Amino acid sequence: MAYTVSMDQLPDMAQQLELLQNLVIHQAQCLAAIEAENTALRANLTQLQAENAALRTENAALKAHLDETEPPSGGAPAASPRFVQAHRPKKPAGQPRRKRTRNASRRRETPTRVVEHAIDQCQHCGCTLRGGSVKRIRQVLDIPLAPVEVIEHRFVERRCPLCGKRAVPRAEVLAGEVLGQHRVSIRTMSIIANWRQEGRLPLEVIQWLLQNLYQLELSIGELVDILECVAHKAEGVVEQIHRQVQDSPVVHGDETVWREDGKQGYFWSFSTPQESYFVYSPSRGGQVVEDVLGSRFDGTLVTDFYSAYYRYQGPHQRCWVHLLRDVHALKEAYPDDEQLQAWGLALHALYKEACAYRDRHREAAWIDRSRAAQRFEQESLALCAPYLDQEVPQRVLCQRVHRFVNALFTFVVDPRVPPDNNAAERAIRPLAVSRKISGGTRSARGSRIKAILASLFGTWRLRGINPLPACIHLLASP
Repeated sequence: MAYTVSMDQLPDMAQQLELLQNLVIHQAQCLAAIEAENTALRANLTQLQAENAALRTENAALKAHLDETEPPSGGAPAASPRFVQAHRPKKPAGQPRRKRTRNASRRRETPTRVVEHAIDQCQHCGCTLRGGSVKRIRQVLDIPLAPVEVIEHRFVERRCPLCGKRAVPRAEVLAGEVLGQHRVSIRTMSIIANWRQEGRLPLEVIQWLLQNLYQLELSIGELVDILECVAHKAEGVVEQIHRQVQDSPVVHGDETVWREDGKQGYFWSFSTPQESYFVYSPSRGGQVVEDVLGSRFDGTLVTDFYSAYYRYQGPHQRCWVHLLRDVHALKEAYPDDEQLQAWGLALHALYKEACAYRDRHREAAWIDRSRAAQRFEQESLALCAPYLDQEVPQRVLCQRVHRFVNALFTFVVDPRVPPDNNAAERAIRPLAVSRKISGGTRSARGSRIKAILASLFGTWRLRGINPLPACIHLLASP
């Protein structure tokens, strides 16, 4: 049978042919995507099979070790593993306690004063008692309430009998004992600075302690001058701390609210395992990050998810603790949402897997760790992709993961980088506590002093240095 086509039907057939061609192209693209995904899944399956085989081998070795420790049938029991605590049979009633090989009493200090107590007359017959031996010793620790020692230095003028010239000692003879024209000693300055910074005491409390413990009358203004003198002496040391932070391969950043003269500002913290640097700014913008780190820093910056840290264009590591804390709060807010609960558990499991990989492959090649980080990034994106545009509770957190995914697994590539920002929070906590006690500072001068002293004492704290002798040594140095 022959078919005839009119001229009016030709455009419709051309459109249908074009649609069929587009459908074929789309199917080919889908097939290519499925093949690529299949290849990736096969590679992942191969890796998981290898890890499974390694775990089975390790499990078999542990079972063999446990079998060796089990008692053989009819024989004496074998030695228990080191992690198993030995069973102690119950003591029979009335059995005396075994004497300790080590004395459990209080530690005795070296006495600075000895007071002997003895009875002079017999309580029965009234006879005078002499001699005797020590029967019992008890130590009492007492802090003496000694008044301040006022040392008057007199500069004696002498005249030479030959040339007749007069000679008077200069102020340099007090170097190492007093600083500048202050009337308090270097040791007193160090005590005040330690009370203020380490004890986090308000100036009124420091004034009260000096009055009641040492009978030393100092005004609030004089206490501020003493702290400013200590800060001025420490400026060079703090600038060196700043340069060491900039030269560090990993820096932790954080910020906290601070009030200056009743106005809200911020203290920024940039710390390493050995240094802690603080700077005050009325702004919470990214310019502070750029000014502190500068072009000298080229390491990894570990922070939370605050966008101001994007000013630094180098490698980042965003804090997983902040992210998982928000996930946990979301799970508690929606306990009946099974989809949310499963998503939160899967994200936490992915983080645990990344930490385990980092611990097992610290000595692996950089390219291998970089590929592993890319794989974890793809898995996290796949985990959050279905919820990016849905009205679900986890949508905002999924968008956060999608935005910061390039800064979530830097710790896998570089084992020196931690996955959390706990170091920064520990470094900035003393300032937050000080703010709650004193309420902040009253002027830019006070904020500058606070930043210098916080950097100085925070660095000493990280390095395990006793701040009292360290402050005395700093003030006594030329």
